[in-house]
Amino acid sequence: MPGDNPPRAGKAVSGGHEDSITTGSAARGGGFTSRAGARLGTLLASAALAGPLLDLAARAETGIAQKAAPAVNTVEVMQLAMFAGVMGAALVSAIFLIRERARTAAQNVQLRARIADVNAALQRSEALLNLRDQRVVVWSSESKKPELIGSLPLESGAPDERSAFLAFGRWLMPRSAAALENAIAALRDQAKAFDLVIETQAGMPLEVHGRKSAAHVLVRFISLSETLRSQARLKIENQRLSADYDTMLGLLDALKMPTWLRAADGRLKWVNRAYAEAVEAESAEAAVREAKEFLGGQAREQIAAQHKSRPVFEQTLSTVIEGDRRMFSVTDFAGADSSAGLACDVSAIETIRAEYERTVRSHADTLDQLNTAVAIFDTDENLRFFNQAFQKLWGLDSSFLHSAPSNALLLDRLRSEGKIAEQPEWRRWKENLLGAYRAVESQEHWWHLPDGKTIRVVANPQPKGGVTWVFENLTEKMDLESRYQTAVRVQGETLDNLAEGVAVFGPDGRLRLSNPAFIALWGLTPDAIKPNVHVSAIRDLCNRRATDSPWSGFVAAITGFDDERRDRHGQTELVNGTVLSYAVIHLPNGQVMMTFVDVTDTVNVERALKDRNEALEKSDQLKNEFVQHVSYELRSPLTNIIGFTELLSLPTTGPLTPKQREYVEHVGSSSSVLLTIVNDILDLATVDAGIMQLDISEMSVDRTIAAAAELVADRLEEHSIKLRIDAAAAPKSFHGDEIRVRQILYNLLSNAANYAPEASTITLICRQLAKGVEFSVHDDGPGMPPDVLESVFRRFEPRANGGRRRGAGLGLSIVKSFVELHGGTVRIETGTDKGTTVICTFPDTPSGGIREAAE
Repeated sequence: MPGDNPPRAGKAVSGGHEDSITTGSAARGGGFTSRAGARLGTLLASAALAGPLLDLAARAETGIAQKAAPAVNTVEVMQLAMFAGVMGAALVSAIFLIRERARTAAQNVQLRARIADVNAALQRSEALLNLRDQRVVVWSSESKKPELIGSLPLESGAPDERSAFLAFGRWLMPRSAAALENAIAALRDQAKAFDLVIETQAGMPLEVHGRKSAAHVLVRFISLSETLRSQARLKIENQRLSADYDTMLGLLDALKMPTWLRAADGRLKWVNRAYAEAVEAESAEAAVREAKEFLGGQAREQIAAQHKSRPVFEQTLSTVIEGDRRMFSVTDFAGADSSAGLACDVSAIETIRAEYERTVRSHADTLDQLNTAVAIFDTDENLRFFNQAFQKLWGLDSSFLHSAPSNALLLDRLRSEGKIAEQPEWRRWKENLLGAYRAVESQEHWWHLPDGKTIRVVANPQPKGGVTWVFENLTEKMDLESRYQTAVRVQGETLDNLAEGVAVFGPDGRLRLSNPAFIALWGLTPDAIKPNVHVSAIRDLCNRRATDSPWSGFVAAITGFDDERRDRHGQTELVNGTVLSYAVIHLPNGQVMMTFVDVTDTVNVERALKDRNEALEKSDQLKNEFVQHVSYELRSPLTNIIGFTELLSLPTTGPLTPKQREYVEHVGSSSSVLLTIVNDILDLATVDAGIMQLDISEMSVDRTIAAAAELVADRLEEHSIKLRIDAAAAPKSFHGDEIRVRQILYNLLSNAANYAPEASTITLICRQLAKGVEFSVHDDGPGMPPDVLESVFRRFEPRANGGRRRGAGLGLSIVKSFVELHGGTVRIETGTDKGTTVICTFPDTPSGGIREAAE
């Protein structure tokens, strides 16, 4: 049985060979094999013979010495002694082998006992895991598929299949399933142990424990007893309440209204983010820790005083937020041990209320400034408002009007003072007028006053009762209408004598007026162009007289929808060669005016100019294409020439005579100059095509200036010209294309070296401006006359006034193109006796993208 003491092995030899052999046989469970037994028997027999042989040898020696025994052969004695020694050694080896095998057998017995103990412990563990009230899910490190052990009661609703059991959402409550899945994920990924109480859809609570070992992840589901179930349900309910509490706190924290919770002594216990933002705290916890109050001390004392009589406080209070005083509707509830409050910003409402009051006053002030008399009567027909125009129109006493007289009394007062005309049936006339208080629609009346005024009276009933009376003096309006008619006749005569054709159409598309010039320009007859003729009829007549008639667009502009009714300008050509410039203009009153001007002569001149301009542009395009083609074709042979020239100058090619070397150097320098010209032409062609990209980065001013100076150093040294660089006021860097800026400075320095006198000084100055960086290069050359200054940036126009070399005329063109690509400007300051200064200004940050450089 496991746990019993195993038989001890490895007894002493003196105890007998039988014990050792028996022990070894028991360890093997059946004894030695026949071969092992035979070998052991041989060893034992040898050991048994060794003793007598040794005795015999001893007696032989004694007999020889005493010469009392019979004579023995000495050789035989020696052989027997040697045999005995060999047998003794064999016996010792056999004993050692027996001891080792006995020790191994004992170790095997102990190992079998330990295995039996482990099997028993495993059986006990499996028995515990297979209990009916629990289930264990085990994930091993070598396999991702879990193993299920044990079972749960049927009323728990947990399925037996592994895949169904692991689908927690099918048999657990949604909140429990989500919490369990998150806990298992954290356990497997981060080794976070957990203890949960979950609830199945059958309403049964379960305890879940999760642990992770070195090789396994275990999640144990335990069914609870009835008492523990009640406690678990209570725990689940507490979890729900805690979750609901957290949800409510989350809602309050998300509100844009400051919310707070206070202890019984008035200290802050919790506030939301809106509270923290209002008091300018880093966080809600900081606001509580620093005890930052949202309301002033007087407001808090007012709330505390009211809580003594009733638990709820509701009032609008003011406080300062971000330097502005705002109004908040504060609700604070006091419980037994704490209080909670919430503040809603009603500043906008208060602002709207104040704005409404100001609007009412503004309307009253506005009505008081109107020239139209206005009087407002309430539902009782009493005067509530009148403006100055009303008092001025009727000339009534201010005290009488402010006494709020009734509408009937006001009419009687006007009649008695002779300010309105006498009516044959006064009572009926007044009742008919006051019927506006019972009407729904506005009523309009015309009063002809005794003093010759004509008054338009409008009675406008109000929705809540009362009537607003508007008295409009139309005397001047009628006089204006008379004068307007006269003006219309004058304008008609003016239009009839214009050389410009004019036609006006109404919103309905019918002709309102036209002048003789319109009829003459379109070759129409007066009978066909009469007032009220529809525009479609005129379109049919004019379409036959124009090569590309625009009258369909005219009809759409006159009678179409709003998106089509827009002003238009254009030209049309008649079949007789006349070109008319037209304009469609929408008038404020909804009418449309069309004007036509004969521009035949102007168009002919314009066409001639366009033809000439197109010819010039085409020739310029041909020139550019030719230059680009030649430039690309020249680059390849030039590269070959430069390469072979360099090969000829190498010592490995072979010796050259001094004259040959001089010629090779001239060929190389000339090829380099020609390659520079070709590259400049290609750069300008790239700029013209609009595909040149600037590599904008932060470039070092000193490094760029040094690189440009190094490129031109040989030319300066050739003519003993010094270069003075003044960069004391320059920035360390600015944003630009370093390669292009270096090319700009090189061209400027090369141009200056070409015109600077021998042994003179060229000055390169760089300085920081308010909005950019300025580079200027000055030489003491002959300067530029005004006529040369106008064409200095043109391409292929070199100037040779005092210069050593006559170039291709591309240096300054490239400078201007590259500077303008950066968004900068180039200017030249020159004079006949003070040299030339070229100034390039770059912005701190280029405008970006591709910009077309000036020609």
